[in-house]
Amino acid sequence: MDLSVVVLNWNAGEDLRRCLQSLTPLPSEIEMEVMVVDNASSDLSRAMVAKEFPSVRLMVNKTNLGFCAGNNAALPYVNGRWVLFLNPDTIVHSDAPAVMVQYGDARPDVGIIGPKLINPDDSLQYSCRHFPDLAAGFFRKTPLGRLFPKNRYAANYIMSDWDHCSAREVDWLSGAALMVRRCLLDEIGAFDEDYYMFCEDVDLCYRVWKSGWKVVYLPEAVITHRIGRSTDQVPVRSTYLFHRSMYLFYRKHYRSKTPIVVRPLILPGIVLRAVGQMVRYRGVRLHRQMRRWMVKR
Repeated sequence: MDLSVVVLNWNAGEDLRRCLQSLTPLPSEIEMEVMVVDNASSDLSRAMVAKEFPSVRLMVNKTNLGFCAGNNAALPYVNGRWVLFLNPDTIVHSDAPAVMVQYGDARPDVGIIGPKLINPDDSLQYSCRHFPDLAAGFFRKTPLGRLFPKNRYAANYIMSDWDHCSAREVDWLSGAALMVRRCLLDEIGAFDEDYYMFCEDVDLCYRVWKSGWKVVYLPEAVITHRIGRSTDQVPVRSTYLFHRSMYLFYRKHYRSKTPIVVRPLILPGIVLRAVGQMVRYRGVRLHRQMRRWMVKR
């Protein structure tokens, strides 16, 4: 088996349907299987998969295990030499899986491959990035970043000064569509389940580089991604989990290299960043409610 596609679902019924429609029927260039892992959805996702996609294997978790444990649960049951972890809010362009597998088979030093992710309007998503640093944390999606929107720290982090039109070794790739060599997962382990969700893709790529493998962005493979469809259902909790994961990543990989005088500032800085984003979300939500109220009047 060349490729196992693992789609982790949580209450994403319509998005999941579109994703599976883009994956089936299976392409002839490679041998591929598709598994949906359902994280205790309360919608009709499971029934839809069973009825409309009989060739797709379905695994049901009794509780919502989160991104990492949910994806990891599939690994004992898939057979591919490569595993493509895929969000349900994606649409796979027809030849993307074959292009990725063929590239990876020709590059035995590559452990992870990521496609070009685009928005539904065909604009580019910045899905490959440099590893985060303190400067990126200060300027990326913060009041300081909004005050200086063209700052070089955020631009460098998301690699916006590059056209994303050629294959390139990168630090890390978005977990929305991440193809990993199976033997690598057996060697270094899969997603770290200390992360419920968020930053697990950064962590995995960091461990891959440390193990001597390479991470490659491959724009010849294209996948459309409707970003944030699941996390938008629980924005406050998602904000908390994201910043919790930021701190876990820092503590695991960066703390020992951080100057002692700076270390006490990291956790308060992350907490302030999270609070700022939550306040901003609440403000946007209140503004929308006020607009609807004014329209009704």
